[in-house]
Amino acid sequence: MGRWLQSNQLDVPQPENLPGSTGPPALYVVVGDEGFALSSQLMRTFPRRALDAKRCTFNYHLKRARRFVECAFGIFTHKWRVFLSPIQLAPQNVNVVIKAYVVLHNYVRIYEATPDEDAQVESPPSGSDTIQLGRTGLAGLRVRELFADYFMSPIGSFPSHQ
Repeated sequence: MGRWLQSNQLDVPQPENLPGSTGPPALYVVVGDEGFALSSQLMRTFPRRALDAKRCTFNYHLKRARRFVECAFGIFTHKWRVFLSPIQLAPQNVNVVIKAYVVLHNYVRIYEATPDEDAQVESPPSGSDTIQLGRTGLAGLRVRELFADYFMSPIGSFPSHQ
């Protein structure tokens, strides 16, 4: 996936303005953790040292997005246990299998889900491999700053809890 992302083979939508923003269009990005290298296509948190309010806010939003993805993957793997270990198929067949499972999963979630199904979510397996998706470069830093500035703006911030 990393190579496809880096070589623009994933059919990612064109950049768009963030909701309510008139600033520059933002790229669609993949959300990663500290095991991933920052790039213009993959966002990770700011390093923990010297965090100001803007960087803390960005890290919060990114971690929140990752939590949603991890929960969805947990539900997915709980239902379709084939994803708990590497799939022993040729890469071109794996793509077809994954697409079929996604369609099946969405069908089941829409038409056959039970109310307490989400309560039985398991965490996805966590690997310790560091995945490098190209050099950080200025492009990745600029994209991260664009999102960080947006999250600090009145348009992109959460309402305060009073």
